[in-house]
Amino acid sequence: MSPVVKYILLALPYFFMVAGVTIYARVNPELGGIPFFYWYQLVWIFIAAALTSVVYFIENSERKRKVTS
Repeated sequence: MSPVVKYILLALPYFFMVAGVTIYARVNPELGGIPFFYWYQLVWIFIAAALTSVVYFIENSERKRKVTS
């Protein structure tokens, strides 16, 4: 995978968080009494962590392939 694609994959969640302020700057709907503003940001933390993990594992597997070849 090219380095550009990896960086785009890492930057995706942050781009959507910044670009979508009008999406999450509200209180309703609530989820378990927690306003939308808070749980939406919490969900993006997990999405960002998942995308970072994907890039890490891709990098790690590519590095192992270079060492063994």
